[in-house]
Amino acid sequence: MKKIFSLILASMLGGVIALGTYVYLDGNSEIINNLEKTNQPKVVQTNFNIPSSTYAAEVTDFTKAAEETIHAVVHVKNVSISKSNPLAEFFYGAEAGSSERRTIGTGSGVIISPDGYIITNNHVIKGAKELEITLNNQRSYSAKVIGADPSSDIALLKIDAVDLPFVSFANSDNVKVGEWVLAVGNPFNLTSTVTAGIVSAKARNINISGGKMIESFIQTDAAVNPGNSGGALVNVRGQLVGINTAITSQTGSFIGYSFAVPSNIAKKVIEDLIEYGDVRTAYLGIRSAELNAAIAKELNINQTQGVLVADVLEIGGATNAGIKKNDIIIQIDQIKINKFSDLKGFLSTKRPGDVVNVTVLRDNKEKQYEVKLANQFGKETIDKFDYSKYLLGNLDKISNKDATKYRINYGVQFKSVKHPLFLKNDIKAGNIILSVADKKVYDVQEVESILRTNKGKEVIVQILNSEGYVEYYKIDVPN
Repeated sequence: MKKIFSLILASMLGGVIALGTYVYLDGNSEIINNLEKTNQPKVVQTNFNIPSSTYAAEVTDFTKAAEETIHAVVHVKNVSISKSNPLAEFFYGAEAGSSERRTIGTGSGVIISPDGYIITNNHVIKGAKELEITLNNQRSYSAKVIGADPSSDIALLKIDAVDLPFVSFANSDNVKVGEWVLAVGNPFNLTSTVTAGIVSAKARNINISGGKMIESFIQTDAAVNPGNSGGALVNVRGQLVGINTAITSQTGSFIGYSFAVPSNIAKKVIEDLIEYGDVRTAYLGIRSAELNAAIAKELNINQTQGVLVADVLEIGGATNAGIKKNDIIIQIDQIKINKFSDLKGFLSTKRPGDVVNVTVLRDNKEKQYEVKLANQFGKETIDKFDYSKYLLGNLDKISNKDATKYRINYGVQFKSVKHPLFLKNDIKAGNIILSVADKKVYDVQEVESILRTNKGKEVIVQILNSEGYVEYYKIDVPN
């Protein structure tokens, strides 16, 4: 009996132990499972729904812009003539190198009116004897040059055609950094090529001209290569925001950066070429300097962005308006001025006679002035002899007495001297200008004509001084 009771007790005890172990393990298993579930990533669907009232998708469909642009971008072929052996000509005379050879260059252009006006880069058509335009439908036309402006690298062509597709201008001041743009052109003679990118920067100065060009480029990462020059940079609506002009590269091909002349500058240039035959440049009437931390510290100011007024010219709108030396230009009209290229780019869209509202910092306080812009001579218009008068001085034809004295039958004499370089080197009234830009001059009108022809360039002025010595001076001719 005792043995049976012991067996039953042992069985009951074993059951209790088994039940307790099960409960214990079952509880721990639940905790472990919970921990495992907590550490596992949740599996969810990958769509992301945001109420339409609070979210607007960026337009990334470029097909409409491409369709509206591609037929208005043309292929430009420049046929120029060069000497076949310039080295032989140099050593043995003109006859040795008299044979000619045709050189062909290619680029792009943009039709801007249905009657055949085409905008391109000046460097695309420079030196051309013949210009051939090929449309996207393979029709070809001979083009004539209406005008060109080396300082902006913009040229205007015309073909005899009607009802052409064309691109309308956008306001490039409204272009935003990060905005999508398309570059349309003919790289490597691959016609009708479209690439996409974003605006990387505005008012970019890349110093490709040593200060002789307007450099306030739109920078983009849309692929641009040789042959794209003169082509269109458009926004997603197919409107022209720039003319593709340059790339920075160690290989000659695209490595990530390209640069376009803003459409506002290009539009102003071609309007001037059509209306006046040349480009009318507007000036504030100041000498400027870039602002940096060192200059800001020296002037005891808190501002490190803007353009410092290094000096105010005696003639021009700034002095009349009340702008002073050491003022800092921070805004013109609604455009912020952070650096000189901002200022240069803005002024390149204006003409002499335009009135602008200039905001400056003076003693760390903002002041506003209305400035009437002027030309390089401090006026709204250019008179008959302004280039020779303001650049060189008052001139007159050489006197018979001096012509006999120096045994020359050409030259013009100074009545008064204007150019600082001449004054510094003791050029005086009575000294004689023999040539300008390697051309002999016979009267004041000829001097004026040569200077106007060489706007934006350097010229050599050959001067006969009172002691009978010939001196040479290099001067810049402003636009």
